[in-house]
Amino acid sequence: MTVFGTGILFYVNGTQVTIDDVDLDMTLLQYLRSTGLTGTKLGCGEGGCGACTVMVSTYNVDLGRPTHATANACLYPLYAMDGKHVVTVEGLGSAKHPHPVQQRIALLHGSQCGFCTPGFVMSLYTLLRNNPKPTELDIEECFDGNLCRCTGYRPILDAAKTFASDAWKAGANVGKDGIARAPETESKGCGIEGCCQTKKPFSLPDPARANGVSEASECAKTSEGCCKGAKGSEGCCKTKDANWANVEKSEAVAKFRAYDATQEPIFPPFLARYVRGETESTEPQRRELHLRATQDDAQCTQVFRPLTLDGLLEIVTEHPAAKLVAGNSEVGVEIKFKRTQFATQVYVGDVPELRTVERCANGVEFGVNITLARFEHELRTLSRELPEQSQCYAALLEALRFFAGNQIRNVATVAGNIATASPISDLNPVFLATGSVLTLVSASGSRQVPISEFFLGYRRTALAQGEILHKVFVPHSRPREIVRAFKQAKRKDDDIAIVTCAMRVRVDDAGRVEEAAYAFGGMAPTTVLAKSVGAASVGTTWGDAALLGQLVAACHAELQLPYTVPGGMAEYRTALACSFVRKFWTLSCAALGSGDIEPQIVSEMEEDERTVSHGQQAYERVSDRAIVGHGVAHVSALQQTTGEARYIDDMPAVGAELHMALVPSAHPHAHVLKVDSAEALAMAGVKCVLTHEDVPGSNVWNIFHDEELLPSRTVHHVGQPVALVVAATQRQAQAAAQRVHITYEVLPAVLTVRDAVAQGALFAEERKLVRGDVDAALAASDVTLSGTSYCGAQEHFYLETMGAVAVPKGENGEMDLYASTQNPTEAQMVCAEALGVPAARIVCHVKRMGGGFGGKESRAVLVSTLAALGAQHTGQAVRLVLDRDVDMQMSGQRHPFYATWTVGATRTGELRALRMRLYSNGGFSHDLSMGVLERAVSHVDNCYRLGAADIVGRVCRTNTQSNTAFRSFGGCQGMIMTESMLCELADHINVPIEHIRRINMYNAGDVTPFSQPLLAEDWNVPRMWDQLEREGEMAARRAEIDEFNRTTQFRKRGLAMVPTKFGISFGVKHLNQGMSLVHVYMDGSVLVAHGGTEMGQGLHTKMAQIAAETLEVPLSTIFISETATNTAANTSPTAASASSDLNGYAVYNACKVLADRLRPYRERMHGASFAAIAKAAYLDRVKLSEAGHYATPDIGFSWAENSGLLYFYFTQGVALAEVELDVLTGSHTTRRVDIIMDVGRSLNKAIDIGQIEGAFAQGQGWCTTEEFLYSPATGRLLTQGPGNYKIPSALDIPRDLRVSLMEPEHPNALKTIFSSKGIGEPPLFLGASVFFALRDAVMAARKNNGAKSSLHMECPATAEVLRMACEDDIVELTRIPHEQRQGVPFAVRI
Repeated sequence: MTVFGTGILFYVNGTQVTIDDVDLDMTLLQYLRSTGLTGTKLGCGEGGCGACTVMVSTYNVDLGRPTHATANACLYPLYAMDGKHVVTVEGLGSAKHPHPVQQRIALLHGSQCGFCTPGFVMSLYTLLRNNPKPTELDIEECFDGNLCRCTGYRPILDAAKTFASDAWKAGANVGKDGIARAPETESKGCGIEGCCQTKKPFSLPDPARANGVSEASECAKTSEGCCKGAKGSEGCCKTKDANWANVEKSEAVAKFRAYDATQEPIFPPFLARYVRGETESTEPQRRELHLRATQDDAQCTQVFRPLTLDGLLEIVTEHPAAKLVAGNSEVGVEIKFKRTQFATQVYVGDVPELRTVERCANGVEFGVNITLARFEHELRTLSRELPEQSQCYAALLEALRFFAGNQIRNVATVAGNIATASPISDLNPVFLATGSVLTLVSASGSRQVPISEFFLGYRRTALAQGEILHKVFVPHSRPREIVRAFKQAKRKDDDIAIVTCAMRVRVDDAGRVEEAAYAFGGMAPTTVLAKSVGAASVGTTWGDAALLGQLVAACHAELQLPYTVPGGMAEYRTALACSFVRKFWTLSCAALGSGDIEPQIVSEMEEDERTVSHGQQAYERVSDRAIVGHGVAHVSALQQTTGEARYIDDMPAVGAELHMALVPSAHPHAHVLKVDSAEALAMAGVKCVLTHEDVPGSNVWNIFHDEELLPSRTVHHVGQPVALVVAATQRQAQAAAQRVHITYEVLPAVLTVRDAVAQGALFAEERKLVRGDVDAALAASDVTLSGTSYCGAQEHFYLETMGAVAVPKGENGEMDLYASTQNPTEAQMVCAEALGVPAARIVCHVKRMGGGFGGKESRAVLVSTLAALGAQHTGQAVRLVLDRDVDMQMSGQRHPFYATWTVGATRTGELRALRMRLYSNGGFSHDLSMGVLERAVSHVDNCYRLGAADIVGRVCRTNTQSNTAFRSFGGCQGMIMTESMLCELADHINVPIEHIRRINMYNAGDVTPFSQPLLAEDWNVPRMWDQLEREGEMAARRAEIDEFNRTTQFRKRGLAMVPTKFGISFGVKHLNQGMSLVHVYMDGSVLVAHGGTEMGQGLHTKMAQIAAETLEVPLSTIFISETATNTAANTSPTAASASSDLNGYAVYNACKVLADRLRPYRERMHGASFAAIAKAAYLDRVKLSEAGHYATPDIGFSWAENSGLLYFYFTQGVALAEVELDVLTGSHTTRRVDIIMDVGRSLNKAIDIGQIEGAFAQGQGWCTTEEFLYSPATGRLLTQGPGNYKIPSALDIPRDLRVSLMEPEHPNALKTIFSSKGIGEPPLFLGASVFFALRDAVMAARKNNGAKSSLHMECPATAEVLRMACEDDIVELTRIPHEQRQGVPFAVRI
């Protein structure tokens, strides 16, 4: 009889942990955070973002050594940890003593908001533990399971690549003064890019060199630089004409700690003995486990962990309904999001018989519980050692190439991929096409089942009760046999398939087909063989020119999907299947030497070989300021890379803290007839259930007062909170929320902006700009054109979801709110109104946010107020932190926009008139929609003279979340409406679009439609356009691309240059003010408080620089603790890219008063420390505190009169993007992007570069992969979480990204703080350059395919949009006729 253990033993950061009473529902992440290790973050809960990445080390008995792997702690069951060692970000180092990985990411600006940073740190650290000398490509690919929303990835990759074996091979050394110099001889120059001796590219030192630095070489010891004052005609590399970005980077590199892989902590020796079964009788013994839940509310009641196959079969026989768990990547998601309960679970990850690899005479048997990472390793070995028989293994490798992220591949297994029977499985089509055979085993014996007989229906298999998967046999390929696998997803990496397939053909010596198999996923409820396509192949001569058309036709006939197919994209999925047949036919013909296939066509069919990305940043030296302008790292960067930085959910529990969960609406529009909370109230731990009746003060909020905190009568979107549950634990609160029963009267709903316009579902207000006589101008135009434009929604996807902790003070109605919000004052005011207390009794604290991007400007106020309601009713602290899916359902997104337009122009493209009607999808309430609309209407002109203009904007009322602020705040939507229009005009009159853009570009002195003249000293777009056209070699590259497109058929390249002009100021006049409070303490330290919040944009860093510069003290002297309404009252939201302007001037004003007040002491105590000066002033009773205030001058605009100053100034930029498009799939690569940005005299050039790159990546995502979809049948958001909503990954960024800051010709013309400009939002629209480059590529494909020249393309340009726009024979074949488009589609854009 088996003797089971009843507890688990593992290690965390080198410390042994023993748990006898295991919470079977707890994940590793929940456990770690419960112990105070909060550096590991919860970002999504489904293993899709990487914020929870940890290193899990196991002792491999077969290898006789430990192995290290990244894993998603949010999915890893705690019960599976027995015998393992977990290393978290805290286990690497601290801010005072960081690990080299942590330090380098911090110093090279790889952390902005910091929420995702620990995950990146752990991914890189684990790579180095496994491979101390990785290549740059290894490093890029180690991050394929990590997402970042702030940085645009480039600085993270730059920092990581300092560990690469092939990085900077001929690199410079770094002297003690922080300047990079070449080793040994002065003839090599200083190592800085553009060195006056060598002009060599910038290169960093060999990271293997001790301390990462060397002594200064002789050549650079003079003050004049390495040229010793010779200064060739182009100047010295150390003068102000150098690229100072590289100099500052070298200064950071000089601080690097050496990385020595031999000094990493060893695997705990006891744990190795424990796993090997060698512990003493007095020590813990590793046993099979039977863990029982002791919690009354446990969903999982028992878990078994066998150590042998016989033990597993015995358990399965006794518990046939038990759920087998290995990687938990599927089961964990089912439990969390589908709320499936598996009372009995069996962890099979420690059964060695399920992980075997056995070579046979005609193939290989793989134990099905082999992880995908090891499976990949074994397949590579087989392909290398059996090259003549490796076609099947190579195809499996192709399928694994873009399978999930590293963290998932390290734990997910082959068995999971097979047994879940997913219709979009990546591996099952390969197993099916290759004729693989499964071995099923039970206590009564084993049997073999061809995988073609295994899948019985949707998520149904041939597994009998008590039977498990044991092995999968994959045959060797035979002579003259070709096997290939293909996949298309929304995003290249770490994404589930839209369509996946594998195809196999074997021919005889005469080229006649003997066998053929075409297996598809995503085309039916199960993975299927397209039998008619196989039948059409057998007996034919492979390579016969007529055969391809027959195969495509057969594929279409067998696999065409109906309009209403689950999953949607019916035409695209069918087109993909047919396109994959074309790819396979071409590649296999070439491999077999059949047919007349041109090598160029073959190369076009192959998947792109990924090249390593690289970036260049350029800006000039700051010579007249000690601190401001310099590229110092984010002041919290080291705390963020080490996991010490605290976010809302990292706060320790406050007393007997309670948790809140929301009860969401199940309908998009309905009357609430009854809320029955009896069942919920009877559950363990539940304290109360609150509805609108429990709001003691005002239940109405937002600036238009048209939204209820909790609905009194009607719900307006799916996910709207109807009631609140407060309980002792989060698990209890969430479980009870499922037991609140609501009775509805369902009402008609409107979801899309087009439907709202058609039905007249509009808010009453409008915004209008009219200049000139549009009717007359249109009549006089050579050409008029009418059309529409559209751009979709976008999710903020801040890595830290919305959250708040409300702490009642126990008297006078006082309460502290700790919130992740950009708007602490509104959080304070709405909370006070809801609770019925004066605002002075509510203090809102914001330490930092894990990203915001506008999403936490207004909508986060609802979350903090609901938490406060719970705290007031219970008298205890209440924590409300939203899960990712809940956040996305209720928080609001970027407004979709729809426009109708008529444009008039000359035959050469000079604009004469524009009439445009703009409509935004505002959602169910006003929120900030009018402000977004105003900015959209006032940015329709972008950078162009429109001629006479009549622009009117309206907000549509729909039954979706109330859409809200998002970086660019309507500006990008207004601009893309016009840019899309100009492209269609260019098509219509056959004039290059860049010509239209340039000839219509504003000149200095021109007046915008909102009556604002463009001042000569601050209008720089034409200058930057011409500079980028020249430096980006646009003419030469256009010629190269045209030639490439002329000689290719299935790959096309595109090029586009796009400008932007973004107005800086709040549209509401009173918000254009900032405030600060500065304290100088007797020890010389300085505490600064101001009205802005830190969300990763570096605002606190810039404010500290301003304070240090003004007070003439070291930056380290300045400290900013938090933003709070008791130190900065009546603050404006941190938004509109104006926070540095407003709060920076307020900080300066306060510090200037203090500096002037202390100046007599400085003069009298010449040379004394600042501490001594502060102490002396204090002893003289001098006031060492000062409040500062600033109000933007001259601002104020009347929409009714179209007069006044709408924007204080404009931040401007130009981007040039080049892309390559796979015509057959719609996937693309962004080959190169050049950006020039006018940021005035930057407060911190490195931070501003980071803002440009991060905003660009968001704009690129908005225009390409980020598609927001709703179910028109249910009104529910379909794209919830990273599994369905695809922000760009590290492998989506431009392969070559070059960003430079324009130096102003009139540096002191701006009346802003230190003549700087706001930068957070303006660069986002430059991401649209990728969209228009893709449009250019599609036009080349259409031209090649003989399609009509004009193209209407809407944003986002997903792979589906791009493929179907190419209009080739396959697209024509797969189009569903209009009369067959019956029924409700699966998904719609709103």
